[in-house]
Amino acid sequence: MKRLKQIANELKLTQAAPDAALMREFIFYSPKMPLRLHHEQLIAASKQFSLPVFDTYFTNAEVAINCFSWGNGKKKVLLTHGWASKALDFYELIVELRKIEDLEIIAFDAPGNGSSISEFSNLMLYADSVKAIALNYAQPDALIGHSLGGMANVIAIQELGITPGLLISIAPLIRLKENFEQSLDSVSIGAKHQDIFFENFAKEFPVSASHFNLTELYQLNPGIDHFLAFDPADHISPYPFLKEFLDKYPAINAKAYEEVGHYKILKSADVIGDIIENVQALS
Repeated sequence: MKRLKQIANELKLTQAAPDAALMREFIFYSPKMPLRLHHEQLIAASKQFSLPVFDTYFTNAEVAINCFSWGNGKKKVLLTHGWASKALDFYELIVELRKIEDLEIIAFDAPGNGSSISEFSNLMLYADSVKAIALNYAQPDALIGHSLGGMANVIAIQELGITPGLLISIAPLIRLKENFEQSLDSVSIGAKHQDIFFENFAKEFPVSASHFNLTELYQLNPGIDHFLAFDPADHISPYPFLKEFLDKYPAINAKAYEEVGHYKILKSADVIGDIIENVQALS
């Protein structure tokens, strides 16, 4: 978190002519929050392992993701956290999932997040992490994703060509470009310099940031059991974008939760209760 604050402060001071490399670092550097005692205790109760993920975006080398598993049941549930987050941000949900019999709960720290060491991260490294677990550890029967993790789950499922029994998206990110714009706005980067960032993005990846729009990317079978939880007042994943997505895909079972926010939605007893109900119904 200290490094991110340093970058943000420097960008604010140089907003008239911000450095392109610093803008890039600001977007792709994920701040890390320390574990608390109850997180460490839950990790101590887990099976821990690591898997390689090839980073074609920043280092052109393999990076390791640290993974955690609770239980040894036949049904596999995979948790995919959001940006600047970690596996144990699902703490309250994991505690409740562990009460369900015949379940194995799998979570991971995406590259550059939590305990998984990498300088930078992005959406596709999240999706590639999901794919690495499905291909090299266990194919999940259910996937639960928060924020960027919700978008990553959809991309991974589609690229793998699998149909899980259940997909749960919690406050999913719908438009990546607009999220970047929101971040750059927060450090007073003007439109002209934002355009430079997005031009460089398209050269580096090499698709435009606007390509990552879940409303356009979503190709899952309407028959998939997809439950989506959201707060209509969420400022990180704005409702107008989500409404457009849900209007296009009416088969998704969406439910609004008032005044839970983008991050605290993970701790909401009502949200967790509905997730548990959906997982228990998994055949």
